[in-house]
Amino acid sequence: MSESDQNPSQDQTDTATTRKTNNKRTVLTLALVTVLMFGFAFAMVPLYRLVCSVAGWNSISTNSAEALAAVKTTTSDTEGTVENAARDIKVQFDATINGNVAWEFKPNVRSVTVKPGEKTTISYYVKNHSDKTVVTQSIPGITPWQATKHFKKIECFCFETQTLKAGEAVDMKLQFVVDTDLPDDISTITLSYTIMDTNRTESLKPDKSNLPSVGSL
Repeated sequence: MSESDQNPSQDQTDTATTRKTNNKRTVLTLALVTVLMFGFAFAMVPLYRLVCSVAGWNSISTNSAEALAAVKTTTSDTEGTVENAARDIKVQFDATINGNVAWEFKPNVRSVTVKPGEKTTISYYVKNHSDKTVVTQSIPGITPWQATKHFKKIECFCFETQTLKAGEAVDMKLQFVVDTDLPDDISTITLSYTIMDTNRTESLKPDKSNLPSVGSL
């Protein structure tokens, strides 16, 4: 009789031990993945700030001096600049809410027609429908991407975080200028904002019922 036949209980014990070890490894792996996901979420805004700073994008960080320098009159001595400044550019606005948060977020106007070098002011509306104070950060994006360096924000709610008390609603100001060097083949620019809770633990909780979504005019 073989040794395995003599000790069937030992084989069962070894199998159970192996199964427990594999289960522990699986649990630890899932826990590590979860921690890394939350760590990435917490680092999202700081990383975005760093990338914008290194790349020189006029996004979260303010670049008001450069934006103001882009404000040119149509009385320029350069004929090409005068013609370009006389163009009509359509600027569209969009809004998205990141995470499962009880907010309302939308532009107060869906689009405006501007001329290059002309300062324009609009605003976004946000309301905190939750029962607690929140600190928000708005992340901008521009389409087409080729227009990014030609779209200068003079004043923007995205430059800083915004704190909203429970039930509070505010209009957040945006002042911008499209410079006269915008390529001739671009006649429409879409500016999109994604607003998120800087407390990523709250915004990444499971879905909640009856959450207000992006409003429409």
